[in-house]
Order: sequence, then structure tokens, then C-alpha cells
Amino acid sequence: MSRRAGSAGHSTLAFVESPVQLLNVLEWAHAHAPGAGLTLVVLSPTDPMTRGQLRRMSELARDEGHEVRWEEARGGAAAPFQTIGGLAGLLRRAERVVLGDPFSRYVQLLLTITRAPDLVVVDDGTATMEFVAQLARGERLVRWHRKGGRPGPRDLIFAPVSSSARRRLTPSEHRRVQIFSSMPMEETPAGVTVSSNTFAWTRSRFGPPRISKGADMVGTSLVETGVVDGDRYLEAVRALSKAHGTTRYFAHRRESTEKLHRLAVETGLEIVRPDLPLELIARRGPIGRTILSFPSTVVHTLPLALAGTEVRVAVCDIDPDWLTENASPRAQGFLSGVTGTARDVHRLSAVAATA
Repeated sequence: MSRRAGSAGHSTLAFVESPVQLLNVLEWAHAHAPGAGLTLVVLSPTDPMTRGQLRRMSELARDEGHEVRWEEARGGAAAPFQTIGGLAGLLRRAERVVLGDPFSRYVQLLLTITRAPDLVVVDDGTATMEFVAQLARGERLVRWHRKGGRPGPRDLIFAPVSSSARRRLTPSEHRRVQIFSSMPMEETPAGVTVSSNTFAWTRSRFGPPRISKGADMVGTSLVETGVVDGDRYLEAVRALSKAHGTTRYFAHRRESTEKLHRLAVETGLEIVRPDLPLELIARRGPIGRTILSFPSTVVHTLPLALAGTEVRVAVCDIDPDWLTENASPRAQGFLSGVTGTARDVHRLSAVAATA
């Protein structure tokens, strides 16, 4: 049965665009606003797998006593204007705004409307590490896999909004900024409060899992974002699964159907499309005794979600030869940093992959 939302529901407004962001808002609420409901706005994307996971996560949020407002934010040319117009009143009244992706143009536009004295940024995966570093250095907000390229026409048009958002995310006499994260941070922006996400809500609601003897593999969207060559990636998956006796491959929600079909045919792996973020899937079980991953968010989050179990997380480095010609110059260093800063994981050297 749902807990009744408290008075904080109307004063705390959260914006999410992915299942992981929604999960981390629930973790933040569990740690910092227990028993108080909040208004959670889902700015729905268009791809079916992400929408499906967001629907499931929205059910869990309602079970926790939170109000969920689903916005078809990308349902046509007029949708952004209708969405922003419909949210303007809530934004102006909000005392606290929680957001999952400070790089999102949608979120940056919404930040220009709010005057909330409290802003909270929850994890959107490894991108949080880059956001914190850019904010600390006073740089423009650019996703790590795009950095290095020249700004396009849309970037230039949107630059004033992005600059305004960066100013709003900088603490001042009248504005407090908090980052709630499970990611390691080398640089902390002056005046920003950082609190740790230990996945206490996940561990209290799910598991402990049943653990199987074999190994499972976690997929990545590095091919889809143009960072890693598709053929090299397939060979790496094949080599890893053969070396570790892997049978299941948990697909990232942004992996293409064509790539996953090819992986299934050429490696024999069972492709699993999770209906929830992997932290919840793993905690719910059954899960392999070893979880293999390439550099990604899960090498930081899974050890926390699976604390107290016998599951081992092993991460395989990305060989520089796997990178595409179009990969950002910062890609290799960033990915190495994701792996190198992970706690409680077993590090594997890059496997040989021939294409």
C-alpha cells in the first residue's frame, strides 16, 4: 500500500529522463526526505525499452508515496512548449528541485524558470563525474563523449541557456546545491555539498539475491554513442564470455536491436533486456557469481547494491585500438578513469580482439 505523500510533495519537484535517474531520486528521498512524498516529473524519451523501464520505476515510486507526472515531452514539435508551459507554475512554486541530467537541454531550459533555493543533482551514471569536474573548472557543460568536437549550430543557439543553467547550478548566497552520488569525484565545486548514495533503498526493498554459479555480462552503449567500433566490441564480448563461461548478456537499454541480434547469433549468449535498472535486477536475482562489465556506471553501483553478497564485479578495460576514428580525444582517459576509480571490483586487462 502506498504511503501518503507529505507536504513536501508540492515543494520538492524532481525531473528524470531515464530509469537510473528515477532510481537515484528514490535513493535520495530515502536518505534525505524519508516519509515525505515528492512530485516526480518523467520527461519521457521515445525509445520503447527506456519507456518500459520508466513505467516500471514509476510504479515503484508511487508505491513509495510519491506523485508521478508522466510528460510526453518529445511527442512532436509542439510537445516541448506544451510541457514547459504546463510545468512553469510548479517550477515557480518549488522550494527544491531535484534533477538527474544537468547536460539535458530540457532540464537546462527548466532551470531558467525555477527560483528554488535548493538544487539537488542525482547521478545520471558516469556523466556525473564529468559534470562535477566541469562545474568545478567553470567550463561549459558538454557530455564527455562529445567533448573535443566543434560546437554545432544547435549548440551555438542553445549556448545562452546552457550558460544560464551552469550559473544556476553554482552555489550562491541565495542558492544551495547538493550532489547525491555513488561516483568518485576528484574535484568538488566550491560551496557544493556532496552526499553519498549507498543504495540503501535498493538493499532494503530487494534481495538478497539467489546467486548462480556462472558469470553474467553487462552490455554497454559505447558502440551506439560512436566511441567503440562494433566489430571490435563483438570480438571482445566473444573472448570474455569464452574465458569466463558467461551465458547471459544484460543489454543496455540503448543498445540497438541489430547489434544484440548479431551478438546472440555469433556468441551464443542469451540476451536479456531488463525491465528495471540493473542494480534492482541484480539485487532481485538470480545473478551470476561473477558479473563482467566494460567501463560503465555499474562498476561503481553494483558493488554497493550487492554489498554483503558473494557476487564479484569484474571490469574489462577498453583497448585504445577499439576506439573509432570519431571518438572524442578524451574518451580513452575518461574510460580508464571510470575503471581506475571503481572500488571493490576486480580489474581485467583488455582482451585481445581482432576485427
